[in-house]
Amino acid sequence: MLPGPSFIIVARKAIGQSRWDGLASAFGMGVGGMLFAGLALAGLYSVLQSVEWLYIALKIAGGAYLLYVAVGIWRSARQPFAMPGSGAPASRNGRRSFWIGLTTQLSNPKTAIWYGSIFAALLPQHPPAWTYFTLPPLVFLIEFGWYAIVALCFSTKGPREIYLRAKKWIDRAAAGVIAALGLRLILNAPKSGL
Repeated sequence: MLPGPSFIIVARKAIGQSRWDGLASAFGMGVGGMLFAGLALAGLYSVLQSVEWLYIALKIAGGAYLLYVAVGIWRSARQPFAMPGSGAPASRNGRRSFWIGLTTQLSNPKTAIWYGSIFAALLPQHPPAWTYFTLPPLVFLIEFGWYAIVALCFSTKGPREIYLRAKKWIDRAAAGVIAALGLRLILNAPKSGL
């Protein structure tokens, strides 16, 4: 099983930039998950089931965004990263890392479908009002918690040293995986069914 684009983005930010950037990306993933959970509770799942062209358009847009991210990673594969303690300042652009995390999470409409399916299976047809206020923050905690663990693990010295030794090839492999996932979204978009 290969890691998805969200995992790759958070790990790459944590290893190649800073723990702060990894955590900011994880925060973006959490916010994106929370937004999708809220949309799923509000009925996005039903809308996407009813309006097939909208689901197809979301898949194509999400795939195109993943291809854009993959090209950026591929192009930066040869550029060295400034590591903390190496004399050069490490990148700490939390706002940009947050937005990359958020847009990566939102580029995958299957996340909304996932939450919609879970909610449809586990909640009554008319869920109590409190679920609308508790489930999205709970999803945020789960998403952010997982990706924060990824960021904390990958921002330690050992993984960073391994990454630096093989940065060009790791980045190109990551770009290849993300591009393949983007192409898969685009090519499977016309196929019907959620």
